[in-house]
Amino acid sequence: MISLRKTDWKTIVVEAIMLLLALAIIAPLLIMLLGSFKTSSEVLDFSLKLPRKWMFSNYKEVIEQGGLLRAFWNGILISGVSSVLNIITTSAAAFIIVRRDTRLSNLIYLFFFMGLIAPVSIITTIRVVQWLGLYGTITSAIFIYAAMNSAFSVFLYTGFMRSIPRALDEVAFLEGANMFDVFIKVIFPLIIPVNATVAIMVFMSVWNDITIPIYFLTDSSNWTMPLSVYNFYGKFSRDWNLVFADLTLTSLPVLVLYLMAQKYIVSGLTAGAVKG
Repeated sequence: MISLRKTDWKTIVVEAIMLLLALAIIAPLLIMLLGSFKTSSEVLDFSLKLPRKWMFSNYKEVIEQGGLLRAFWNGILISGVSSVLNIITTSAAAFIIVRRDTRLSNLIYLFFFMGLIAPVSIITTIRVVQWLGLYGTITSAIFIYAAMNSAFSVFLYTGFMRSIPRALDEVAFLEGANMFDVFIKVIFPLIIPVNATVAIMVFMSVWNDITIPIYFLTDSSNWTMPLSVYNFYGKFSRDWNLVFADLTLTSLPVLVLYLMAQKYIVSGLTAGAVKG
């Protein structure tokens, strides 16, 4: 009985702490959501009270004044293409690293692994992009994002591919397949859970970032939604109801994506361990 009571108390304490942490995260989100439907004067109390009058017109004004439709499509384009490019390049790199068990492949893997802790050098990257003639274009942002997320993607793919038996490759080679055929027809269909995980995580990472657009997208017409919030706040910093509406619209796509794809993230991250 004593041990059970101790266990119950520990469970209660842990659950209470988790509840408080959940409230600390949810409360600001609710303030933002409710504030987006309030008037400019009512929102200044930053409370959890329901609006006296629901101002749905705030969202219409934000979309028109903030140019969010163009920013939305820019974000979809950059995030989507970056995710696809990252999947193609890092999965192929991981396949070579795993299947060619040499000192060079181990060094390449270590090189990618260092990318998990190495910061991005903005000035050097700007010089490289200028040398390539891509500075200020959406293409430059796509390449940079694909490269920035390559380290973690290679780490995930490598861990999963090590659990795939080499016997599958050997059977394919006996049937006349080359290395490319083995990767496309044998390996790639088996890494679908990791592909989903990488796509979602890269997409969310790119969508929420404002650093790269600030430095590399010189034309405001190429800006993404998070950066449009930064610009919108500069114009309407006194109208917190409009700022909250802008923030809500910006966070809504990635929130919906995460809620819909949460199970794929978990399954992808644990796929290698389960198979191993």
